[in-house]
Amino acid sequence: MLKERVLTGLLLVAALLIILFAVPPETGVVLFGVLILMGAWEWAGLSGLLRPVGRAAYTLLTALLIGLLAWKVRVRFMPEALLWFQVCTWAVAGVHLARFPVRISPLMAGAGGLVILPLTWMALAYLLRAPDLGPVWVLLLFAIVAAADVGAYFTGRRFGRLRLAPRISPGKTWEGLIGGLVCVALAALAAAWYLGVPAAWLLGLALAVAGISVVGDLSVSMLKRNAGVKDSGQLFPGHGGVLDRIDSLLAATPLYVIGLRWLHSA
Repeated sequence: MLKERVLTGLLLVAALLIILFAVPPETGVVLFGVLILMGAWEWAGLSGLLRPVGRAAYTLLTALLIGLLAWKVRVRFMPEALLWFQVCTWAVAGVHLARFPVRISPLMAGAGGLVILPLTWMALAYLLRAPDLGPVWVLLLFAIVAAADVGAYFTGRRFGRLRLAPRISPGKTWEGLIGGLVCVALAALAAAWYLGVPAAWLLGLALAVAGISVVGDLSVSMLKRNAGVKDSGQLFPGHGGVLDRIDSLLAATPLYVIGLRWLHSA
């Protein structure tokens, strides 16, 4: 199982590097859109739309919202209000996490996805196309989320005792969370040295992004619990579906973009 997870993970990393550095930014924006739409198909299933027609309609609506954002709001100048709106959506999810077990209505779950998924695409597109950002900063976002996930996984397996959210994700522990944050801190310090940015600033941002990424991970797990399924899909061997891979990223992206904007405006 671990070998399968590692192999799939390496292939996903290779695909990400190709998207970021081997194809034009506009192509990367489109490919991120495809990824988000695949996530929308799975989110529809977690929202109670189990038949293909319903899931296809939900995915199409997500695509239309992405198109509307690309048309009405120029991606290069994404309004900060949209980023904060997405952060507030995750704050609402955090309230439900604290109250779990609580039933999430299909309407609320579906509406949440229609907010989170298109705006995540827009934030990623902004990162990739903004003149003062670009692929390296997108890669750093993925690296922060991956460091938190990998650090938590291995630290939790070795030292985990205290359950973080036993009713939602029994495998996650407080020790794993701390281990993940330590890995994030090391990655942030290395990135600060390489990019020539203030270490204290990037360290603070990375830890905040890693913290909210846990909310994204647990929120999708909560939806899966609510829907009575183990994984959002079976696309990636050993990893589940698309949402199982990008759940942390969905929550991390808006806060990350906000932090980068503050850095470049300072």
